Amino acid sequence: MSLHIVLYQPEIPQNTGNIARTCVVIGAHLHIIEPAGFSLEDKMVKRAGLDYWDLLQLKRYQDFNTFLHQNDHPVPFCLTTKGTRYYHQVNYPQPCYLLFGRETAGLPEEIRLAYEDSCIKLPMNDNPRARSLNLSNAVAAVAYEVLRQWRFPEMR
Repeated sequence: MSLHIVLYQPEIPQNTGNIARTCVVIGAHLHIIEPAGFSLEDKMVKRAGLDYWDLLQLKRYQDFNTFLHQNDHPVPFCLTTKGTRYYHQVNYPQPCYLLFGRETAGLPEEIRLAYEDSCIKLPMNDNPRARSLNLSNAVAAVAYEVLRQWRFPEMR
């Protein structure tokens, strides 16, 4: 199985810790594109990730282009409220890269435009004050849809 969770400049340490824990439990790789809004040594990150850090398959990159070059230019599925298809309407190939933006701003427009055909979204109601889901919840929802389509490989 080759599922890759990619966080673009994450800002909230607890979210990244929760995502790290999820990645360990589902066997996914975690990629962090810097700059992050915190250190991975932050106690909030560590606490949210429990004692799973030594089990995590983690790579960090100085910027988005470095991520692309070091991973043979994958075409990521970009999770954005501006996506044109819902996450469950996609057939996910292996390997699969899921790209998530910053908690407060999402993905930059230039990335969304570069991968316009692979921008997907989670359903949300029309309340204008409810702008987006929590990042760690969004990661879990989409990752489990990918795994469901793959029939939960290597999972008990």
